[in-house]
Amino acid sequence: MSHTHQSHHDIIKRLKRADGHLRKIINMMEEGKPCLEIAPQFQAVYKAIGNAKGLFVQDHIEGCLTGGDDDSPTELKQKMKEIKEISKYL
Repeated sequence: MSHTHQSHHDIIKRLKRADGHLRKIINMMEEGKPCLEIAPQFQAVYKAIGNAKGLFVQDHIEGCLTGGDDDSPTELKQKMKEIKEISKYL
């Protein structure tokens, strides 16, 4: 069973961007660059990961809410449990 959502491609792009910023931070620190040059890169990583996380969680919640009309009460309870669980990460 695949757990890939339509937004995963965009999320992967955002995470790769964050990875690039993180690698840049490591290189800058190894090169002894000034802290004032490094700090904005930390902010870029933080923002990129936060945006990816938000999109990931929202996409999952939307997927749960747009389930089939023929969902059984047990399936609905499971979806609500998932929504509650993943909402902790917002």
